[in-house]
Amino acid sequence: MRAFPETRLRRNRRTPWLRAMVRETVLTPANLLWPVFVTAGAEPEPIATMPGVVRHPLAGLGAIAREAASLGIPAIALFPNTPGELRTDDGREALNPDNLVCRAIAELKAATDAVGVMTDVALDPYTAHGHDGLVDAAGRVLNDATVEVLVGQALNQARAGADILAPSDMMDGRIGAIRRALEAEGFPEVHLMAYSAKYASGFYGPFRDAVGAAGRLKGDKATYQMDPANAREALAEVALDLAEGADSVMVKPGLAYLDVVKAVAGRFDAPVFAYCVSGEYAMVEAAVAAGMLAREAVVPEMLLAFRRAGAAGVLTYHAPFAARLLGA
Repeated sequence: MRAFPETRLRRNRRTPWLRAMVRETVLTPANLLWPVFVTAGAEPEPIATMPGVVRHPLAGLGAIAREAASLGIPAIALFPNTPGELRTDDGREALNPDNLVCRAIAELKAATDAVGVMTDVALDPYTAHGHDGLVDAAGRVLNDATVEVLVGQALNQARAGADILAPSDMMDGRIGAIRRALEAEGFPEVHLMAYSAKYASGFYGPFRDAVGAAGRLKGDKATYQMDPANAREALAEVALDLAEGADSVMVKPGLAYLDVVKAVAGRFDAPVFAYCVSGEYAMVEAAVAAGMLAREAVVPEMLLAFRRAGAAGVLTYHAPFAARLLGA
């Protein structure tokens, strides 16, 4: 009788080069998308709930674009902190061709053509009430009226030069309406990345601070964002968005919903992205600051989990940090 089995899986772990040779999942900077907050102010503005992240002034976006290009990060996702005086109940600033996002697109495009520009299609950065859509007198979010405004917002961003439009509002039917409008207006090549499975999550708090929405929200978003208890419903949402013309889909949050990422990636032949959201970022940074975790160890491990689950890419505030580690 043999003392040990003939199969010794530890053989493939013996040296760094062997581990690299048989590694099943690959993570590169090309799998990272960098969310960037933009301010109308003249100086960078630190975000207290997201240590290490700032709102960038327009004048600094060129340097951000060149940094992303040098690190191999393929795209930057823009999120504006719209000045309070421009936030209205109807979110009309979203339709302004000279709004903060449109000017930010121009800054990035002027800096380099090596990095794509992704924009958020939703009204919450522009509404006084903090919802992603229009509301009636009873506070109910109106689906079809909101979709009409979202179409205008999407066309506004496409005209400004956005490469990827990412509707995050979770209104029914908005992907089809936006796709039809893009085709009709001569933007057939603009990529639609649908936030198909966006959950009503408690992990968004720091993001709302970053875009100036904290404290504005009246009620909650549970009538349009998904119930965290539901996974099969996510597959139905994805199927609808792909049928309506989405080029890729997203699951948000990401880390707490890896089962959904895996289910979507296993069911559909379309690129699936995940958003490692502000609360997930903040948890890591708090643990690092407390000396409980090593950022260099946990960030790549966390991003590998997204890739292992089937995500083609991850929106992550750790993108430049991770890209430097991967390039070292």
